[in-house]
Amino acid sequence: MTGKGLGDFDLVVFDWAGTMVDFGCRAPVAALIEAFARRGVTLGEGTVRADMGKAKADHVRALLAMPDVAAAWVAANGAASGEADVTALMDDLGPLMRQKAAEAAELIPGAAETVAALRAAGLKVASSTGYTREMMAPVLTRAAEQGYAPDHLVCANETPEGRPSPLMIYKACAELGVWPLSRVVKVDDAEAGIAEGRAAGCFTIGVSASGNATGLSRAALAALDPASRSTRLAIAAGRLTAAGADLVIETVADLIPALSGERRVRA
Repeated sequence: MTGKGLGDFDLVVFDWAGTMVDFGCRAPVAALIEAFARRGVTLGEGTVRADMGKAKADHVRALLAMPDVAAAWVAANGAASGEADVTALMDDLGPLMRQKAAEAAELIPGAAETVAALRAAGLKVASSTGYTREMMAPVLTRAAEQGYAPDHLVCANETPEGRPSPLMIYKACAELGVWPLSRVVKVDDAEAGIAEGRAAGCFTIGVSASGNATGLSRAALAALDPASRSTRLAIAAGRLTAAGADLVIETVADLIPALSGERRVRA
């Protein structure tokens, strides 16, 4: 039990892919795999998901630093990667991300209703993302059409450091006039985002079913037998708890009940 309720908070900061849109956090995985494939490097989905939540340029750097990826890069391109390669990959990744993120920008069930309930309770709603603002443009349009438009958005490269630093949360709080940080909730599906919330001093909530930690589309998750589903969600919840989550819920639809004491889900 958390002992926390809606009255203890003034602001909720939501992640995007895997938390509010794109069940399974599929778009960035597909975009990164394709961007690297264009340079002759094959990435596995698990490899791509390892650093999910970081700013996309930092994510690319983390991938290139992995020994297996670094070796594959040399084999395909004849030399070790450098910052020029990061720039080239990001040039490819921008259009890929816009396309795939737009295709996957369906709100996770309960997202719009959760935001409406938070606002009715007097809370502000902010958002942060590892996507650049250019990548986010089609996502924002599609989300607004479905009833979700946060009060504030911070994108990658709009603070001196991205996740797991707390600077994106600090920026949102400063510009919305919210303090102390103990009155802020951070909701995220990736370990980097959980670390961000913890570093900021927020009450931090992990999302196990809809995001990177499980990595399945809504249909694929629903198709699992109950035992397999429970196992996958338990593993995801364990990862999020290990990253520092104060509370783990399955999807954003569970947020209001969890903070109202009606249903609290812990790893």
